[in-house]
Amino acid sequence: MAIGKQQRIAVLMEQVARHGMLGLKEAGARLGVSEMTIRRDVASTDGRLSILGGHILPERAAPPEAVGLQAQEDARAAKIRACEWACSLIEPEDTLFVDCGTTLAHLARRLPQDRRLTVVCYALNIAEAVARRPGIRLVLMGGLYHEDPGSFESDSGLATLRSVRLNKAFISAGGIHPTRGVSCTNFHEVLVKRAAMENALVSYLVADSSKFGRLTPAYFADLASFAAIVTEAGIRKPPASDAA
Repeated sequence: MAIGKQQRIAVLMEQVARHGMLGLKEAGARLGVSEMTIRRDVASTDGRLSILGGHILPERAAPPEAVGLQAQEDARAAKIRACEWACSLIEPEDTLFVDCGTTLAHLARRLPQDRRLTVVCYALNIAEAVARRPGIRLVLMGGLYHEDPGSFESDSGLATLRSVRLNKAFISAGGIHPTRGVSCTNFHEVLVKRAAMENALVSYLVADSSKFGRLTPAYFADLASFAAIVTEAGIRKPPASDAA
């Protein structure tokens, strides 16, 4: 005897909960109905079940690619928000150092154009973004180009950086650890970051919250070296001290 719709849905829910997924053909054969009927049953569950690739899945399960794309979009939104907070720290006629990386590229694209700023940088993506902002003077530290991080390395570039008086340095990081300090992936960037921080009146660490608790190979500063840490959640003072 054929069972009713609500009974079929109950069986489908039980089987998916037990096995994680259930094939459409298998479901139809088990319940003695067509695949089209199974599809209609699933559509009436208000998202408790969904169909993907010929299988019934729980809770509108997204394919791995969609999950990955959403994670990327969430990370991008966090970086943008952190950089919006960082922009609020910029004052008219500031001379800024803008570090390398994908996070600070969002800062470079959002620099205010009406404040007669000067920007010093050593990364190609930062320079390209700043160059598109009218009214901002750009100082690019040249030298040997490292393709993977997209940044330059040279003694003359460091000399240029040290000759400029910076109001603020916006520093990026690959890892921010409460006891092991602040680090990045590429060792050639360490001298640049340190020189910028030494030459600036004030330094800000700008990073999304995914960097916290992480370690990357090249240590360059402790958290107490920064006036503030800027994340998507806002601007806050760093801990009083940490150990490298």
